[in-house]
Amino acid sequence: MAKTVNKVTLLGNLGRAPEVKATRNSSLVASFSMATVNRYKNDNGEWLESTEWHNCVAFGKLAEIVRDYVSKGSKLYLEGRLQTRSWDDEKSGTKKYKTEILVSDVTLLGAPGGRPAPVEQREGASRTGGDDGMRGYHPSTVPEITDDDIPF
Repeated sequence: MAKTVNKVTLLGNLGRAPEVKATRNSSLVASFSMATVNRYKNDNGEWLESTEWHNCVAFGKLAEIVRDYVSKGSKLYLEGRLQTRSWDDEKSGTKKYKTEILVSDVTLLGAPGGRPAPVEQREGASRTGGDDGMRGYHPSTVPEITDDDIPF
């Protein structure tokens, strides 16, 4: 069988506060939506934007990090893989589908509104995902990109 790849890389902002729940075996699961924006010029040379929303899920230690350090508007860089799940809707009797990004790595990039991340997010040791195979995150801040930084 040929090699396949299922990898997602996103840089965006959270659309709402993460929803964190505990499973039956007390493991944490964090669900959140993330927005990415595509900026492009139309035929008249005007800048336009289109926003894409992504459903993301983090488990274990990464869910704890998301719970403790991420809020609506937070800028994140994340890596993960796509997974689509399905279920039968009891009300309509139809099959429903949801595609999610199962997060394997998170980097906190700053506080909402483009402000630098609080000191407790920028300093300290790197946290890892632990036994569940998640790699963790590396706190940092990045400068805002302007139109002058784009080479075209």
